[in-house]
Amino acid sequence: MSIESVLLPLFVQVLLTFVLLGILAVRRQRMFSNREMDPQDLAVRGAREPAPVAQVAGSFQNQFEIPVLFYVLVILALFTRKADLVFVVMSWIFVLARIAQAAIHIGPNIVRVRGMAFGVSMLILLIMWIIFIVRILAHL
Repeated sequence: MSIESVLLPLFVQVLLTFVLLGILAVRRQRMFSNREMDPQDLAVRGAREPAPVAQVAGSFQNQFEIPVLFYVLVILALFTRKADLVFVVMSWIFVLARIAQAAIHIGPNIVRVRGMAFGVSMLILLIMWIIFIVRILAHL
């Protein structure tokens, strides 16, 4: 697989993180302008935020949890030359599930549906790691 095809899902995942950051900034600024929230309310992590802001903040924070394992895996797969078509397809499924989870989180926030998107992304990532580990260990 080409480096570009392996990295493209990673780039989309990074873009998702920055899009969520932009949405978070807009929602917070709107709350500040409407005096529904004071900038000082953000001085302490975990401070109470109105739901529309807290939803995006939570989704943004989620992008620094499980996706870190995806980033590491992509880098390792490139370095070891273990990224193939199956890897790229699974990467896209992971990223699309993460996009779905984020969209649900900042939108209707239906936990059961959001949980299904999360579950798909986790299962795919777990399978990707298992395949990678087996491929590495099989060539000792």
